[in-house]
Amino acid sequence: MWSHAWGLLDQAERMHRQFFHPSRAGREQATWEPPIDVFEDEREFVVVAAMPGVPAARIEVHAEPGALVIRGARALPVTGRSHVIRHLESPYGIFERRIVLPAGRFDVGAPELADGCLVVHLKKRP
Repeated sequence: MWSHAWGLLDQAERMHRQFFHPSRAGREQATWEPPIDVFEDEREFVVVAAMPGVPAARIEVHAEPGALVIRGARALPVTGRSHVIRHLESPYGIFERRIVLPAGRFDVGAPELADGCLVVHLKKRP
């Protein structure tokens, strides 16, 4: 029982480190990675990245050799000097996610935002 509990705590800690890294002042590095789902059929891959509250204008998507890169920023929804953060679970700040692609060539479709998720279609080339 204890080994199972320790395993769950270790898994939770790894997930926390993966999704939320507080930034150091003055740095422009990514502080978190949005979770993704990847689907495939015979014609394409579809990447779905969860990023509620991120406007399309704050998202960049580009392909690199062997990877799809999603980068952007999620701002705090409440701004002003009168508010103090009492509890914060959602990650904010600059994010970046690199999705390793299998061997092959792909045509990257226009990214779409739907229900708080970014959807990118990667058509397989023959």
